[in-house]
Amino acid sequence: MDPSQSLNQPPSYDSSENSKMPATAPPAYQPNPAGYPPSFPSQPVPQGPYAQGPCPAQTVVNVQPAVFVMSAQQASPEPDYMCCSIFVMLCCCCPLGLVALIYSCSTRDANYAGQQQLAKRNSTMARTLNHIGLGIGIVIIVIVIVFQTVMRSG
Repeated sequence: MDPSQSLNQPPSYDSSENSKMPATAPPAYQPNPAGYPPSFPSQPVPQGPYAQGPCPAQTVVNVQPAVFVMSAQQASPEPDYMCCSIFVMLCCCCPLGLVALIYSCSTRDANYAGQQQLAKRNSTMARTLNHIGLGIGIVIIVIVIVFQTVMRSG
């Protein structure tokens, strides 16, 4: 850089070097560019920040709202034995309690869906598994108590 030039002024450029742009003028303004539909000045402009009317070339179709059909819950739902299943799973016999818990959840789902026969079958199975698990748990607890008593006394 030449030290004789001032720091406040930009360096001078030769304009003949940078004039590689064509010398023709840009095209004239077109009110409707090609590919765009013509505007309709007679139509009212929608008011409001988000107002948008239908396109004049489209027909308006009214759609009926969707109807959801839901079955009513049963008047007397089957018992699901959920609490009993959790108790058997945690305190007596974990495998049978877990299977009984699955049947209890299935009973609850069938009651909610209005399937009375499925709910009755699942409820019966959950009750049966809970009774078997509870019986196994009581037998194991009695055997442990008897074994501990015999070992301490003998």
